[in-house]
Amino acid sequence: MTRIIMHGCNGRMGQMITGIVNEDADASIVAGIDVADNIETNKYPVFTDIDSCDVEADVVIDFSSAKAVDKLMDYCKKKKLPLVLCSTGLSEEQLARVKSDSADYAILKSANMSLGINTLLKVLKEVAKTLVPAGFDIEIVEQHHHNKLDAPSGTALALADSINEEFDNSFEYVYDRSQVRKKRDTNEIGISAVRGGSIVGDHQVIFAGLDEVVTIQHTAYSRAIFAKGAIAAAKFLNGKKNGLYDMSDVIG
Repeated sequence: MTRIIMHGCNGRMGQMITGIVNEDADASIVAGIDVADNIETNKYPVFTDIDSCDVEADVVIDFSSAKAVDKLMDYCKKKKLPLVLCSTGLSEEQLARVKSDSADYAILKSANMSLGINTLLKVLKEVAKTLVPAGFDIEIVEQHHHNKLDAPSGTALALADSINEEFDNSFEYVYDRSQVRKKRDTNEIGISAVRGGSIVGDHQVIFAGLDEVVTIQHTAYSRAIFAKGAIAAAKFLNGKKNGLYDMSDVIG
């Protein structure tokens, strides 16, 4: 049994994870953390201040916001409590801290918790090895609901990074072409963000060559795929030694 503290328990993903864990015989949520305890159906205590949480647990799942992450990491470092870190939009300082803190407790960080996206991260490396030397340009278009705060998405950046790593990080990311009038450089990866409606998540990686285009696309139809991935990650992280992990470690 994996005992979970749900950080951001009253948000969309927190409630999605709560519902799935309620049906899981191998996991339970023993406490929640949120800015307001305004959901009466939670079957666990909810703390509005994480420092007040004194419930024993095996791992924390975080689906909150970047501004709440620093205090969360303080708590996990003090408690030596493994952390599944799913919040996006982290600053460079926060990302650096994730690396340094992982020496003191286990952290699993992934820009996207779905099996499909993490498989795509591997596939893109192989596709890019063939198409980039052949002169194909790369553009990434991501679409999300109108409530999403950060743009581009963490997943879009992870997709770009997976390609860039294969080429010694020689690509530059371009987010807006409206302020310049010039030909596209060959060392660019364009990243565009669309926000609207209730789009759960859609990512297209476009390899545009001479007279042909290869598009690789992932579409999420429900947030349940991210919730299930986070729960699988929590079970994986339970009992793991200190270090930095990602979803590739979970899916093998």
